Amino acid sequence: MKNTLYSFCTFIILLASIGVSGQTLTGKVVDSGNTPLPDVYISKLDGSIHAHTNETGIFYCTGVNSGDTMRIDYLGFQSKQIIISEKDFDKTLVIRLTEALFDLGQVVISDDVRAINQVSKIDLKTDPVNSSQEVLRKVPGLFIGQHAGGGKAEQIFLRGFDIDHGTDVSITVDGMPVNMVSHAHGQGYADLHFLIPETVEKIDFGKGTYYADHGNFTTAGYVAFETKEKLDESSIALEYGQFNTLRTVGLFDLLSNNENANAYVAGEFVLSDGPTESPQNFNRVNIMGKYTGQLGNNDKVSILASHFQSKWDASGQIPQRAVDSGLISRFGSIDDTEGGNTRRTNLAVSHTKMLSESAFVKSRAYYSFYQFELFSNFTFFLDDPVNGDQIRQFEKRNMFGLESVVNKSYNPSFADEVLLKAGVGFRHDAVRDNTLSRTFDRRTTLDSLAFGNVDESNYYLFFDAEIDLGKVLINPGVRLDYFKFDYNDFLVQPYATLSEDRIFAGPKLNILYNPSSDWQLFFKSGIGFHSNDTRVVVAQSGEEILPAALGAETGVIWKPISRLWINTALWYLFLQQEFVYVGDAAVVEPSGQTKRMGIDFGLRAQPADWLFFDLDLNYTHARAIGEPEGEAFIPLAPDFTAIAGLSVNHPSGFSGSLKGRYLKDRPANEDNSIVAEGYFVTDLSLNYSRGSVDFGITVENLFDTDWNEAQFATESRLFNETEPTEEIHFTPGVPFFIKGKLGFRF
Repeated sequence: MKNTLYSFCTFIILLASIGVSGQTLTGKVVDSGNTPLPDVYISKLDGSIHAHTNETGIFYCTGVNSGDTMRIDYLGFQSKQIIISEKDFDKTLVIRLTEALFDLGQVVISDDVRAINQVSKIDLKTDPVNSSQEVLRKVPGLFIGQHAGGGKAEQIFLRGFDIDHGTDVSITVDGMPVNMVSHAHGQGYADLHFLIPETVEKIDFGKGTYYADHGNFTTAGYVAFETKEKLDESSIALEYGQFNTLRTVGLFDLLSNNENANAYVAGEFVLSDGPTESPQNFNRVNIMGKYTGQLGNNDKVSILASHFQSKWDASGQIPQRAVDSGLISRFGSIDDTEGGNTRRTNLAVSHTKMLSESAFVKSRAYYSFYQFELFSNFTFFLDDPVNGDQIRQFEKRNMFGLESVVNKSYNPSFADEVLLKAGVGFRHDAVRDNTLSRTFDRRTTLDSLAFGNVDESNYYLFFDAEIDLGKVLINPGVRLDYFKFDYNDFLVQPYATLSEDRIFAGPKLNILYNPSSDWQLFFKSGIGFHSNDTRVVVAQSGEEILPAALGAETGVIWKPISRLWINTALWYLFLQQEFVYVGDAAVVEPSGQTKRMGIDFGLRAQPADWLFFDLDLNYTHARAIGEPEGEAFIPLAPDFTAIAGLSVNHPSGFSGSLKGRYLKDRPANEDNSIVAEGYFVTDLSLNYSRGSVDFGITVENLFDTDWNEAQFATESRLFNETEPTEEIHFTPGVPFFIKGKLGFRF
């Protein structure tokens, strides 16, 4: 492995060291407020030369001559053409773009391995998010299920995975991890509710295992949220709806008209009793502040601080037989003493340092304090017919990390451009009082099932190259991760630290064929992984505790006409044997090898200046390997999902959307004898802006469909039963729900 890696790095360095030929145009693209714009597409009018701005807004374009006409395209801004003169080569050319109405015709299919994530940018522009749930749904093909009305992290479905709360998708905010390793409730638990949706500027996502800069949990893919660096204006809004639902949100610009610095604070407060017969008494408080300063030499620093806390009661997952028999309604409960509370405080610093005209280093450091407590009862009176089966899961943790990534571009004679990226970083989680206990009425502890401290460290480095050969781009990469797992079990004697460590190497190779700005053919491949819970690692003595995920896909992105975008991909993913720590029972279960294959299809269209249409279809065939025929289904793995919508953004001030999502019936157990029912739900939003005032109405579940949001095959026993029953247990999806909004911008 070492020899292979050494030879690979040597080859790339030799390629990049070949001399540069021809004139190079250096430029910087900014908006009207002098803020640098990343990912702007710059091309020669005849299409023979193109370039992109980096994170600092700078681009380099080789082969440009005096008199050439260059075109600059960036979604949400007016396209611009400039004629290059000889004096433009003497210094950095500054290009200012002016904001404009969204036009799908501006979207360029460039030689970018992550060109597909332009879809989320399109969707954010045409249908802005207004809830934390909607933030995740902006990833095409991603479905969520909420267990506690916004209290617990969402259950995530993507590419044939029931990801639970985050096991197989990596989620970050401004580079700060959201997934919690060795979490009290479940591995990879990703509570995104500390993110205020109105602060989201960009959603970078990628499906599969093909990206060297994304490591742990990146099997089905990754989602990277970036928050706004500045506000165009301050705003405040109040929302009120059924079920005693109240939300107020405010975003306040602190440094207006400052060309070199931007700062704002944002706050959110949410109350709701929810549709259940037992009030949820849900509340959530969010506050966030962010400062971004432009330093000399195009350097930049950004500081983010935030605090989030939430508490709730819950009716839990109810058994279908209790509803069918009339014992309870769909919105009733067997044990309404469930609930929980959580909080998270974050501090993140990002610094971009220009090393030369063609190189920069971006460094991030972050710290989070996190606390979680959850009371659940999934089996009712199965284990304890007197007190019931309520459990308490608790933890508090300090999480901190650091990452530095060097980016260097070259213009060798054999290629249009070579981009090299090398990164190094670490993350450490110090989890204290990681607890699973049996409780009664939230107050009395009956028995301790698990109790201990976890210390888990992940050190990593990665290397990535993009070799642009004109119409072909080759993107090799490799990632190396080292894990150190420590566990102190307080329920055994004598005191001891159980410790294991492992190294994981994941190569990547992506190849793009991009003959024009209207279509791209791609092939992607890579090996990724997700780590197992530390308690699994020490229980298995370090064996098979970093299961590999081998993935590959091929597909096309195509714009047959100016305002029509089509993407499709055929993909395959294999997962090695893994052991799962069941946080609800403190046991370790083997899950075996699995394979998934499927096809994704997406379409974005703009029939008129003010009208947009979106469609995403996803089919997956997911099976366990080595199991008998008919018993190889993967529980809760979705095999077909569909999302479609119409969005309106009219110059008169009217805007809105009509969105429908469909999830097909899916097996809830290995032999498909228990089925989780599918659903089709439609949501509507209508908005009108007049001057600085905004009015809005949102309707969830427009046609009042009965649907089950979260479903599981669970064995349980009710208080009046002598024998247990295994069947579907569910949390009901929200019924018809309407809320109004009044906002003011200033």
